[in-house]
Amino acid sequence: MSPAVFLNDTTLRDGEQTAGVAFTTQEKIDIAEMLAFAGVPEIEAGTPAMGEEEIEVIRVIAGLGLDLRVIAWCRMTDGDLAAARASGAGAVNLSIPMSDLMLSKKLGIGRDEALSRIARHVAMARDAGFMVAVGGEDASRADPDHLARVAEVAAEAGAFRLRLADTVGILDPVTTANMVRRVVSTGGIEVEFHGHNDLGLATANSLAAVRAGARHISVTVNGIGERAGNAPLEELAVALGRLDGLETGIDWKQLPALSARVAAASGRSVPQGKPIVGSDVFSHESGIHVAALLKAPETYQGLDPAMLGRRHKLVVGKHSGTAALDHALERIGRQLEADVAPVLLALVRHHATKTKGPVSTADLQHLLTIAEGFCDLGPQESEASAPEDADCTMPAGEHQLHS
Repeated sequence: MSPAVFLNDTTLRDGEQTAGVAFTTQEKIDIAEMLAFAGVPEIEAGTPAMGEEEIEVIRVIAGLGLDLRVIAWCRMTDGDLAAARASGAGAVNLSIPMSDLMLSKKLGIGRDEALSRIARHVAMARDAGFMVAVGGEDASRADPDHLARVAEVAAEAGAFRLRLADTVGILDPVTTANMVRRVVSTGGIEVEFHGHNDLGLATANSLAAVRAGARHISVTVNGIGERAGNAPLEELAVALGRLDGLETGIDWKQLPALSARVAAASGRSVPQGKPIVGSDVFSHESGIHVAALLKAPETYQGLDPAMLGRRHKLVVGKHSGTAALDHALERIGRQLEADVAPVLLALVRHHATKTKGPVSTADLQHLLTIAEGFCDLGPQESEASAPEDADCTMPAGEHQLHS
């Protein structure tokens, strides 16, 4: 079945434009293969105009026979189109500014000349055997009437898709939907949305674009890209399925490994709290949450981690309650006695505050031994015999149970 929404991954093109990121040929091949294995239907493999090395990488990727469409990104010039012919890509994204600001300041032309170039170069690319998409740079600052005219001209020339790019990341979901809906209503051409994350809205804007009629979304793995990056592949794939029930063809269980590979190749580590693929996004410490999760996972589960090949992780730390301590100790064959629980809880909180991190299994066992010894002594003996380096001091009030 064809996916309801096509995710066009541009990690190898726009993602590599992240300041300081440079993929090797083998890294690009690895990422392309992993994207195909994950079910991504399209990739922008690079920019042929960069030179022979880039052309060769695209040629190698195109020759792998991967089950995806390989696109070469080009400016709307004769030279870029000639370079694309040498790359072996089966499709091109011919980009040209949409806003008056960029047309005049960047290219020194007006709207009429832009429309003429679109008609000419789309036809040329079609004659060369390419599937052709038109990339509308800075569409978010363009006149809506001009965008509608671009859609008409591109469709008449034989392009199958028009990309509306929020190049400088200024849209919100409402303005995104308005822009996309206007172009979709012109008919005749499929619409793609390309969001940048300068205001932290790339995922939300991409969802709004889909709900307004766009059926193609541009993404990168981990959201890497220029400045604050692009809409993340992993977030869109899961959000579209989880919220809208839309099929993208992406195997969610491949996303963590894909994320890790791109993180290693880009030198950009994945934040622990990164949605979907962060190491801690299914971790729980709060006593109230953990106690409920142990009874019924759905109480604090908006997304089943098993769908990503992951599972919940219960962390022992400052905010843990007795239920978490009891569970953690039971897993290592230890038992938490009722009279020991408040002492251990205080020790755990003090240790977590001092170390600024979770309490390891080894540390928990050590703290349990201290707590049990503390409780075996009388009040006066325990105060007198507590070792100074045992982290067993209980600040006022911390002996209260918190579950």
